[in-house]
Order: sequence, then structure tokens, then C-alpha cells
Amino acid sequence: MSDSKASLRREPAKALDPAEFIKANMRLAPVPALPEVRLYLAHPGSGLRRLLEPDDDSDETRPEPQPPYWAYAWAGGAVLARYVLDRPSIVAGKRVLDLGAGSGLVGIAAARAGARAVIAAEVDRNGIVALGLNAQANGVAIQIFEGDVTDGPPPAVELVLAGDVFYAQDVGQRMMPFLDRCLAAGIDVLVGDPGRAWLPRSRLCLLGEYQVPDVGGNGGGEPKPSAVFALVAEPG
Repeated sequence: MSDSKASLRREPAKALDPAEFIKANMRLAPVPALPEVRLYLAHPGSGLRRLLEPDDDSDETRPEPQPPYWAYAWAGGAVLARYVLDRPSIVAGKRVLDLGAGSGLVGIAAARAGARAVIAAEVDRNGIVALGLNAQANGVAIQIFEGDVTDGPPPAVELVLAGDVFYAQDVGQRMMPFLDRCLAAGIDVLVGDPGRAWLPRSRLCLLGEYQVPDVGGNGGGEPKPSAVFALVAEPG
């Protein structure tokens, strides 16, 4: 092969290190409505697409990258975290599961409020990295469950905190059987949500309401009514 042809060969791009990318391109800042907690949050100049899209698109077997839910503070998580921080007795001394943890906001709040142990369940590989960085930035210890915790039996916890887990029909349908197994095992379940379409309203008991920004949603960061509920067992 001639030198000119060799120079045109496409060299494989070096894979981005998620931890280094997050620290270099996202802002570690207090969460709106939760100044006690700091997270690595996305902003218009973050360039998250570079982290989400594979460098080599020729591999058709590679799964599609997931949206970066972990890069934002969603209203359901924010209202649940605020509720826990305002009422630390809810989690104090308990083993807690942060379900669909994303950034880890809810789990971090639980740890700061005195939970004995916090497990954060997350499926996104970049989210898992961000979660670890966020926990470290807030000086708390969180055990990360990598994968879909809803596939199996409930972990050994006393409380499940589910922030914004009903944002889509298929997600909600996957969550409910797991949450019902938690209730059957004597585990309390609290849900934080701004009133998304697939919220199982008939199964919820209102505990508290706040105005919190939905930074990751379509609200543009404007405060919106959001609530914390207790999930109750299905009658019969």
C-alpha cells in the first residue's frame, strides 16, 4: 500500500473514559431546590453526544446508547430527595434502595439523611460512573447495583425510593410487578413524581407536595408541582 493510501486509513478512535469526560465536561453544582446536594449536571456546552454515540458505527451488534437520564435532576427524584432531607426520620437507620437511580440524587439524599445503607440500582453504564462520582462529591457511601434489579426478588432493604420511574408506559409496566413484590415482602415504597402520564394514581397515597424544577424534562427548569406518594398494595 502506498504511503498516500496508508495515510487515508481510518484509525480507530480512542474510546472516551466516562469518568474523565464527566469531570471535564459537566458542572459539579448544587441541585436546584436541593442546595445540600451537588451533582455533575449537563449544560449546553457539555457535548454529551460524544459520550453517548459509539466512535465506530460499523458494529451493528452494539446496542443503541441510552438517553442520558443520569445527567439531569428530574422532578420526581428532586421532590423525593427534598422530602427525605426534610424528614430524615423516614430513612434514618434503614437500608434503602434508590430504584432507577440515574444521577444518584435520591440515594445521596437518603445517605445524608442518615440511612444505614443505600443501594442505588442503575442500568446505564455511563450513569453508573456518574453515580459513583456524585456519591464521592457528596462524601457518602453508596453501593451500586449494576443492572436491572426489577428482574429478581427485592434486595434486603426496608424502604424503596422510586423517583420518576413512571415516565413511559413500558417502564412503568416493568416497575409495578417488582414494587408489588417489595410490598409483599414488607418493604415500604415511596414514589416521587410530577404527575407524568403513566403514574399509577389509584395505588398512591399523597404524602407531600413541593414546587421543584424539572431540569431534565420539557419544563425548561421552571418549578412545577411535584409530589411524594406512598405506594399501597392492590386491594384483594
